[in-house]
Formats: sequence, structure tokens, C-alpha cells
Amino acid sequence: MKLISDSREQTLEIGRRIGNALAPGDIVALIGELGSGKTCLTQGMAKGLGVAENVPVVSPTFTLVNEYPGRVPLVHLDVYRLSGPRDLEDMGYEEYFYGGGVVVIEWAEKIRRILPERTLVIRMAYLDENTRELIIEGPPGTMAELEKRLESGGSNSWR
Repeated sequence: MKLISDSREQTLEIGRRIGNALAPGDIVALIGELGSGKTCLTQGMAKGLGVAENVPVVSPTFTLVNEYPGRVPLVHLDVYRLSGPRDLEDMGYEEYFYGGGVVVIEWAEKIRRILPERTLVIRMAYLDENTRELIIEGPPGTMAELEKRLESGGSNSWR
């Protein structure tokens, strides 16, 4: 699935609809260069997962992991500072991957080889100051639910 977002607000809305489609145990791998909108998309997913509006969702670049309570708990990982999968293994990532929440991983290309097959992969590209391309791949069931959620709510303002 390929989407184009023309604004921060559209990226947040796409994220919210993705979050609505996610279930406990889902893993979302975000891949993209700096400034491609990974954290913005995660903020939208947090809304869709029921994280309170007054809770700031920020990239855990230095803390590596942020956890947020919601309808489904959100575990937000940023593996940018890790040298590879071994560092994540040392952190005990299995607790997050196989816990009861949704895991969203920024810079997931660094740990691609340890991601489960059920992972939803979102490749994000910076096209210009406001425009982002999102290419979404994942398990058929998750993709079907995601397509339904993205199409719901009338006409989409993104392409």
C-alpha cells in the first residue's frame, strides 16, 4: 500500500487510523531517513491506541524506550543509537515484542533480521517540506484491517 501525506496533520491522521487497526502483540517497524515523519506517525498511532491527548509522545532517542498506557499499551522504541540487533538483545527486547502492547520501532532497519514475520513495515520518505511517502507492507490480515480503517470516515485527503 502506498500513501502520500501532504501535511503533518495528514500524517497524524494516517497514524491515528493505523493505531485504530492495531491489536495487542502487533509490531510496527518504521524505516526512513531523518525528518521523514516517523515520530509524527507514531504520535498519530498513539491517538489511535487511546493514549491520552495530554501525554506527550516523543522519540526515545536517548532513553531507547518510552511506554504509554492506552486502550492498548504503546511501547515506542528508537534504535538509532544502537549498533545492531545485539544491543537490543542485551536490553531484553523479547519482553516488549511478546508483551501485551503494540510496539513501534523507529530506525527499524538496524534490527531488521530479528523482527518477527508478523511485523507491519512502514517505509517513509521525505519528498519535500510538507510531503511524505509511506509504503506499508505486512501480514494479509493486518493489511486488510488497515485498508478498511484508512478508507473509513469518508473521502481521504491524502493520495
